[in-house]
Amino acid sequence: MITLDGYFEGPGREISWQKVDKEFNDFAIEELSSVDALLFGRVTYTLLADYWPTAEALKNAPAIAEIMNCTPKIVFSRTLLAADWNNTRIIKENAVEALQDLKQQPGKDLMMFESAALATTFIQHGLIDEFRILLNPVVIGRGHPLFKAIHHKLTFTLLDTKAFKSGNVLLCYKPVKKDIEE
Repeated sequence: MITLDGYFEGPGREISWQKVDKEFNDFAIEELSSVDALLFGRVTYTLLADYWPTAEALKNAPAIAEIMNCTPKIVFSRTLLAADWNNTRIIKENAVEALQDLKQQPGKDLMMFESAALATTFIQHGLIDEFRILLNPVVIGRGHPLFKAIHHKLTFTLLDTKAFKSGNVLLCYKPVKKDIEE
């Protein structure tokens, strides 16, 4: 999820601006069911691991919580000592090589949430095949931008769009590989 002004979270990791409703939850279940593993950087992993296994998550979004808790998870971190969330493994070194190896395995897609620093590393090495950005119709003025550490032009080809009743719009893009090589 991203705001019109390009932030995936506000100051202090604030995300109350995100429009989440039944239609979004149905979409999230469909998306999450289509992957073999979820990829995270340490910060995003910690935030999600602190929420999805809780009674509150199981009460508020039981189907999503079940998928989040059962799906294999990979957290890329040099500093995380343990990963207690069910079905999680830590990759401490060579994130680029590890993702290259994962992408060679048969199966469904891999999905990464937020994790902007990790995404930047993978973008710089041409390892992200598709961006699915859910644009929320809100401007928050400040926060953490998704593409903060990208300092060269990236061009994308539009693959698909989906408008939600809430005003959210899903934008699916494929990166143009020649831009990554510049």
